[in-house]
Amino acid sequence: MISEALNVSFTRVGPGSDAGEVLRRYWQPAALVDELAGNRPVVPVRLLGEELVLFRDAEGKLGLIGRHCPHRGADMCFGRLEDNGLRCPFHGWHFNRNGQCVEQPAEPEGSRSHEMIRTKSYPVIEKSGIIFAYMGPGTPPAFPDFDCFRAPDTHVFAFKGLWECNWLQAMEVGIDPAHASFLHRFLQDEDPAASYGKQFRDTAADTEIPMTQLLRDYPRPEIRVEETEYGLRLLALRHMGDGKTHVRVTNQIFPEAICIPMSREMTITQWHVPVDDETCYWYSIFTSFGAPVDKALMREQRLREHTLPDYAPVKNKRNSYGYNPEEQGSITYTGMGLDINVHDQWAVESMGRIQDRTEEHLGKSDIGIIRYRKMLRQAIEAVKQGDTTALPMMQDALNHIQGPVSTDAIAKDGAWERAWLESDADRRTRCSWDASLSLDAGGAA
Repeated sequence: MISEALNVSFTRVGPGSDAGEVLRRYWQPAALVDELAGNRPVVPVRLLGEELVLFRDAEGKLGLIGRHCPHRGADMCFGRLEDNGLRCPFHGWHFNRNGQCVEQPAEPEGSRSHEMIRTKSYPVIEKSGIIFAYMGPGTPPAFPDFDCFRAPDTHVFAFKGLWECNWLQAMEVGIDPAHASFLHRFLQDEDPAASYGKQFRDTAADTEIPMTQLLRDYPRPEIRVEETEYGLRLLALRHMGDGKTHVRVTNQIFPEAICIPMSREMTITQWHVPVDDETCYWYSIFTSFGAPVDKALMREQRLREHTLPDYAPVKNKRNSYGYNPEEQGSITYTGMGLDINVHDQWAVESMGRIQDRTEEHLGKSDIGIIRYRKMLRQAIEAVKQGDTTALPMMQDALNHIQGPVSTDAIAKDGAWERAWLESDADRRTRCSWDASLSLDAGGAA
């Protein structure tokens, strides 16, 4: 357990807050590119507790500015998208992509008072189907050369979903390898051949064993955690007998992302982005090392479980997450359906909007969470001391940080350290795009 003061330090995200100032030193997902489709590419964005509006102008360029007009506070989400900016319908004040007021048509002729009016604005950039924003001071950091950013558009798919809880508990479920054997336990195994677009439905490594069966049969993984340039690498070892060990490699990408295997063909890179202190979005980039992603199918699968325009899950606490006691007795461990996102959603939302960590009791299987909190605490202190060079991924050149390797493998002779590297190397060799690593996976990758 931790103190209430430390829990507040970890969870609050508004301007000037401890964790919020750390998060603002990194690019944050702000919206899906899909959200700007249509005749009027303007969407509201609430990010790190700030009210913003995102738009694409007539030149195709993006702007992210304050949502409320600095004149009288009217909502700029209803602004007129014209003259390469947004014009407030209240009095016609016009703002460009940089938040500068360039016209006040109701003011006297020749007035230059608009030159002193600015609303907040933040740099934005498109990457692999997501629009990222930088909300911190100074020059934004570069993007690392991760697989999800290197892969061509044909081989990535982006989606998001809303969770009604603090960002930290949402992220921490992704660095807890032990929970998959319970929370995501299936009492019946589906045909892995019909598993496209679904997590934990493929076969384990190069065997015919369904991943759901392996997780169910070996519920006590040996968990090891290694510090890397990007955050943490987690290795979950399930010793199967006959000298065989299944190793699953997942990653924590600082400050609030994870990278995990989805199947033998795909990985998921997922950010847990604070909307405010009590709500977050998960943003995922699915990256294929095999065939191009079937985006239509992936989108259709996920839109069945979410409502637009807010990407809120159909199953939620107001309908008990679809809980069915009969299903819990014979099909799934939770009784909440076959979508594991719902399982995770229930777990993190059931803790409360902000988990009271003064009441928790961590065990040895929580080593990833313990190591991450130490890293976050160090980052908060570094920002307070003005030493951002001490933060993960704050080097001058980030293109040497690749991967991160996210895979599963079977070591037939128990040599699991070699098995996962060989499994990943084989997948990259057969990849249709250049997924090669310039450095060995034991280092920056």
